[in-house]
Amino acid sequence: MRAESSATDADPIAVPARRDRTGLGTLQAALGVIAFSLTFPATAWGLEGFGPWSLVAVRCVLAGLIAGGCLLAVGTRAGALEAEAAGVPVRPRKGPARWRGVPLPARRHWPGLAVVAAGVVLGFPLLTTLALQTSTTAHAAVVVGLLPLTTALFSALRVGSRPSRTFWAAALAGAVAVAVFTVGQSGGALTTADLYLFAALVVCAAGYTEGGRLARVMPGRQVISWALVLCLPLAVPAAALALAVEPVRLTAHSVAGVLWVAAGSQFLGLVVWYRGMAAIGIPRASQLQLAQPLLTLVWSVLLLSEHPTAAAPLTAVAVLVCIAVTQRARG
Repeated sequence: MRAESSATDADPIAVPARRDRTGLGTLQAALGVIAFSLTFPATAWGLEGFGPWSLVAVRCVLAGLIAGGCLLAVGTRAGALEAEAAGVPVRPRKGPARWRGVPLPARRHWPGLAVVAAGVVLGFPLLTTLALQTSTTAHAAVVVGLLPLTTALFSALRVGSRPSRTFWAAALAGAVAVAVFTVGQSGGALTTADLYLFAALVVCAAGYTEGGRLARVMPGRQVISWALVLCLPLAVPAAALALAVEPVRLTAHSVAGVLWVAAGSQFLGLVVWYRGMAAIGIPRASQLQLAQPLLTLVWSVLLLSEHPTAAAPLTAVAVLVCIAVTQRARG
């Protein structure tokens, strides 16, 4: 009898059959990008009523509760199917360790889940929220256009992927465009907000890479769900402390903002994103995020009435052009 097993080792319900799903994977990754493109405008709305620390902590708690509920629902459904197939009530005592019917990740997967939690669940939301206190969403969106390149770099180092030279040339072209924009908009020197954003790129790329790697051996919804649940013991007391210290003013915008970053950006967006990464590969999926700055610029105008400088949409269009090249390049 094995002492441990991953969610995919012996559970035919938890793991869908592997087929060629390139088109579906691209669609799922694209839906993730659309969800992420709303993150900065929703964060700006949330900051109208919450402090930065309370916003991030509450966001994490809400997303963790949604993730835990999803795991329980899936576990209950899987148990019911097992019972129906066997014709008797199932009380699993052998095989993978379970939490209320949900197969627990194998011990070897927990370090990767910790990286996802630190980078995607905690680090990126906190650093970008701190940046958005002094930066516009348009500026932050263009800077985060570097995320595809940093994710591809982490992927090459971590999972040994080797994109083609054309792929790298297009990715670097997009990165140079973003770097020139950032320095130009900051008057030739980086601001504190820019430093927060660049740090956010690093931790998020690490989380994306580990999540994409894990999504190859366990369902994408479980990758982000377990990472979120892993953060709950830290997020709950942090939320209680932050809410006691920072003033809260509930408005329609602030409530809608925190609900979206919790349910849309932090959970649903990452579920489809990790599924897409598992299907089409980390480097190619990451390059779809080159469209994210342009989408966020549109949302910043429609939802926040911001007026980006002419350089912002031009830079966003420049990096958007790189998508066609990177998606055609064989990696």
